[in-house]
Amino acid sequence: MIPNELLMFCRPGFEPDLAAELEERAADRGERAQAEICPGQGLVRLCLDAGRPANSLHRDLRLTDLVFARQSLIALPPLTVSREDRLSPIIEQVVASGWSFESLSQETPDTNDAKALGGLLKALERPLGSQLKKRGALRRKAGGRRLHLVWRDGDQVQLGMSFPGNRSEFPGGIRRLRFPHAAPSRSTLKLEEAWHEFVPRDEWEERLGEGMQAADLGAAPGGWTWQLVQRGMHVYAIDNGPMDKTLMATGMVEHLREDGFVWEPPMRLDWLVCDIVDKPARVIFMMERWLEKRWCREAIFNLKLPMKRRWEEVSHCVDGLAQRLGEAGVSATIQCRHLYHDREEVTVHVRLDEPG
Repeated sequence: MIPNELLMFCRPGFEPDLAAELEERAADRGERAQAEICPGQGLVRLCLDAGRPANSLHRDLRLTDLVFARQSLIALPPLTVSREDRLSPIIEQVVASGWSFESLSQETPDTNDAKALGGLLKALERPLGSQLKKRGALRRKAGGRRLHLVWRDGDQVQLGMSFPGNRSEFPGGIRRLRFPHAAPSRSTLKLEEAWHEFVPRDEWEERLGEGMQAADLGAAPGGWTWQLVQRGMHVYAIDNGPMDKTLMATGMVEHLREDGFVWEPPMRLDWLVCDIVDKPARVIFMMERWLEKRWCREAIFNLKLPMKRRWEEVSHCVDGLAQRLGEAGVSATIQCRHLYHDREEVTVHVRLDEPG
């Protein structure tokens, strides 16, 4: 049994956007594929034509390069199981596939209804692992591969495989962070998650170090500024609205009541962050100006999305930014992701390549 489809997770409600992204990216690689969405469940199946194996496409579609995907699996066809014997069809499909793996994960869609399956998954965990070990599928050395059992309800499950370096290590692809109660707003989690996503942890001291200079455009009341100050950075907070008084008392913030779209920094900064609510095209135009003039070394900003054709809007904005920076002779690495703490926006990270 050769898997000929991919199973991707996304935020519930964004299935059409992930489907459009996957079909376009597959077509760019010469693969004909049809996306099937599971409405409201945050799951998208990408099935290749003519039963073509999905392994090569899965390797090409790196999870970190996808915008709307939270998790990426090579998948077998969905199974319908009986409540009297759920395990046998699962074991039989694993054996037929020839798969071997070092660990297994049982997951459900990120919905309230699916959370009710927690008791069932817990009850199945030990007997499932025991039988898979007896059949030689679950073993100690298997290249770090992981078997995922994705339960849609108590009767429907789909098996998928993930590989180290091209998966999320978090259940459901969700990085859950604890809200720091000293922060002025919950938006602070967006920037913290972005750092985890875009900056390797062993580079934080170098790239998010104490004494750096940063600007926060659209800062009030200070959720993102708070994260910068926690890293020991001095921050220009640009916003006509009021900033959190406790944050201002740190002495690390200079609050300027100016328009973030026209303000210019007095020197080159280490970081620019921006969570301004405005049209994506206007935010991109502002970012182009900052990056072409090299006013910062790295930037993280959000693009608010329309209600429809969100993938088209994102790709238009990000591809346009890359093209115009290239035309200006500015070399940069650009990443874009729909993070867990995002809602109707995506987060973009840009790191300029230093000359010479």
